[in-house]
Order: sequence, then C-alpha cells, then structure tokens
Amino acid sequence: MAGTSDAMEMKQNGHGSPEIETFPMTKFQMLKNLLVISFAFCFLFTAFQSLSNLQSTLNKEEGVGTGGLAILYASLVVSCMFTPSVAIAKLGCKWTIALSMCCYVVYMAANFYAVWALMVPASIIIGFGAATLWSAKCTYLTQMAVWYSKLTGATQDDIVNRFFGFFFMFFQTSQIWGNLISSEIFSQRPENESLYLDLSESELKSCGANFDPTIEENKTTLKKPELEKKQYVRTMVNVFRLVFFDVAISVTQVYTVCGIYTGCAVVAVIIIVVLLDKIKLDKDNHDQYGKFSFDTLIATFSHWWRSPYQKLLMVLTFYSGVEQGFVGGDYTKSYIGCALGIWNIGYIMICYGVVDAACSFLFGRLVQFVGHIPFFILAFLLHGGVQITLMLWVPDPDRVYLFYIFAALWGMGDAVIQTQINAYYGYLFTDHSEAAFSNYRLWESLGFILAFGYGNFVRTDIKLYLTFTVLVVGMYLYGVTEYLERRARKSAANISEKTKL
Repeated sequence: MAGTSDAMEMKQNGHGSPEIETFPMTKFQMLKNLLVISFAFCFLFTAFQSLSNLQSTLNKEEGVGTGGLAILYASLVVSCMFTPSVAIAKLGCKWTIALSMCCYVVYMAANFYAVWALMVPASIIIGFGAATLWSAKCTYLTQMAVWYSKLTGATQDDIVNRFFGFFFMFFQTSQIWGNLISSEIFSQRPENESLYLDLSESELKSCGANFDPTIEENKTTLKKPELEKKQYVRTMVNVFRLVFFDVAISVTQVYTVCGIYTGCAVVAVIIIVVLLDKIKLDKDNHDQYGKFSFDTLIATFSHWWRSPYQKLLMVLTFYSGVEQGFVGGDYTKSYIGCALGIWNIGYIMICYGVVDAACSFLFGRLVQFVGHIPFFILAFLLHGGVQITLMLWVPDPDRVYLFYIFAALWGMGDAVIQTQINAYYGYLFTDHSEAAFSNYRLWESLGFILAFGYGNFVRTDIKLYLTFTVLVVGMYLYGVTEYLERRARKSAANISEKTKL
C-alpha cells in the first residue's frame, strides 16, 4: 500500500482503557483516491456519453448505432446479475475498475469502423465492463467513506453523501467537455440559418410533445429554402463539391472525434493504474463471493428478494435510467433539434451538464444539514414540473432561453437523482454493497433499455406520461422506504437503551 503508515483512532474499551483502531490509509490518501476516481471517470465518460449521443446519427446505417446501444444495455443487465462480485473478489476494486475501463476503450476503437461485425461484440464487451465498473466504483467509494467517517467521527451517512456528491460533480462535467468536443467538430450552422428556422405554426406544433418519430415528415421539421431557377446550375456544382469534398471532411471528422474519445478512455485507464491505491474490503467472508457460478446469480436476486428496501427503491432506480434516456434522446430530438436545429443541441446540453455538475457537489455537501428527504422532494418538484410543462408547451424558436431553462432544471433534478440514490444505497446496504449496486445498475439499465427501445416508435407525449408515472410511483415508494428505515432505527435505539438499563 502506497503512502504513510496506517491511520489510527483512539477508542475506549469496556474497561475504560484506550483502544487503538487502525485504518489502512490516512485521511489524505482517502481524499486523494476519491479525487483520482472522479478524474478518471470524468475522462472516460467525456468519451462514452458523447459518443453514445452521436450513435443515432454517426452510425445510422442499418441501425448499427442504436442497435449497438440496445445490445450494450441488454448485456449490462445480464452481467449485473453475476459478474461484479466475482470480479471484485478475484481482482480487487482497483484492477476491476481498470480492466472494466479497458472494455470502454474497445468500444471507442470499434467506432472507427462501425459495422455490425465489430459493434456487436464491442457492445457486449462494454456491457459486461460497465456492470463491474460501476459496482467496483461504488464499493470502493463506500469503503472509503466508512473508514473516513470512523477516522473523523462524522456520521457515515454524511460522509457517503459527501463522497458521492464530490464524485458526481466531476462525473457530470463530462457532459460539458463531451458536448463541447462534438459541437466544435460536427456542428456547423448553415449560412442561411434564418431560412432553415422559418417554421410555420403547424410545423412547430409537430415538435415537442406532439413529435411523432413514425411520421417521415417529422424526422426533421427544418424548412429548406426553395431554389430559384437561376440557382439550379450553381446548386448542381455544389452537389459535386459536397460529394467529393465535404464527404471527405466528414470522414476526417469521424476519425478525429473517435480518436479524441479513445484517447480520453486510455487516459482514464492510466490514471487508475498509476494513481489509485488498492484496498481490502472490510469483509471477513469476502472470498466466498469469488466463485463464478449460478450461486452468484441467485445471490443477486436473493438480495433483492430478502431486502424490502431494495424492492421499494427498484422503481426510483428504474426512473433514473428512464429520465436520463428521455433528456438525452427525446428532449434533444423532439424539442431542441426539431425547433432550433441540431447545431444547438450540444450547447444546450452543456448548460444541462454545468448545472448538473454544480448541483451534484452542492447537494452532496448540504444533505448533512437537511437529510435526504428535502432533496428528493426537490427532484420530484423539478422533474415533475418540467415534465408537465413539456406536455403543454409548444417549442418557440423566438424564446431560446426557455430551452436552456428546462435543460438546467432537468439537470438540477438529475443531480439529486444520481447523487442521492447512490448515496442512499451506500448508506442502507453497507454490508451488501456489491449486490446492492449490482441491483442498482440492473434496474437503471432496464430504464435505459425502455427509453432507447421505444424511442423511434412512440410519440413524445406518451413517453412523458410514462416518465411522469414512474416518477410519482418511485418517489412514493422511496417515502415508504424512509419511513420503514427510520422506524427500524428508532426501534433498535430503544432496544439498545433498554439493554443498557
């Protein structure tokens, strides 16, 4: 283990004499490792999230892009059931994270030549890698938080919230850098932008909640300018220029963006390998999780079946995937792209990423003063209010600021959903963190699969109704979880008090 000698904490034993509890690393090392993981994930998901957003357009031939994403999340669902605990037990958290990130590098590289023969195996590989990556990361951070809380005397819940809030602050900035890279490389505004956005009232009404991806005319409502006869010859010349010159530029752009994203993923792997310390989890029976068999699959479902809290949080965890899929796939297409043009998507999503990152950090710090409940209420009001507004609102190109406001509000709510659910899992399931976070990725991935699966077949208003319903049910069941957990804690405290007497 790198670093200085083990940290120590003085305690009083039953006879009143001091007892020394040792820890594998110092506070400085714990904070350093938190920073290392945060930076590494920022680099990795700057690449992956941005490349995922481009799949429907960058690799649209034969549906390779969206088909690959569907395979990816299906693979992730399967792998969540049995691979994380095995990998963590055999390799440890550090090397599980590093090797899982290598799976992302494989996927990035496959996009240089995106055909089914390469994208299918690459999508399967990254799906298995994603399950182990997130479980190992959550397990590592939770263990760090437990040690840090004991060393500092702070409550475990507060430190878990702080650690996850700090992590997601860096993680959500990947939305900024990734969208900035893709916007600068691909987004070029047409010279006659005003003509392209000269939409009629009926055309605008086909955007937003009324957007129907099954209608050919609605796949883009950008109105192209009509050509005069005298422009015909010049237009034909431009066609040849586009075919023989601009297409080559496009190929170069594809290689450029894939090269940048692959490089970011490689940097993430290097950061973990070189800078992250190895840890040994506080589990006497950890080795029993290292057997690769169907017992691990049964153990995953057993945790879900035996834990009432896990079952109650299932719907809200599912919503986490649904809401991310909606804002990344439907808000960008049905609202921004339809009414403002695709060249504005990256810039508005940068606003989403900035707010999401800032609030992730802020909420992670504030939760120790007010608890989880006010923030979950805030997320419900923000996402619920935005969803109701989007059901009724007809996108208006003359009010561009509204697109940014809705993205910012959604990002604020997403900051709560991402940080607080992760932290709440870490708080409730400290002794079963691997199985719990495997369940987390399982249900969240099912939400992604739903969001991507019906994306090209269902009207946006129906998606909004479904998203809102899942939000309401998920928040209600979360409230039940809080009530049961607090009642159990109070009961345990009363029993402990009676035992002392």
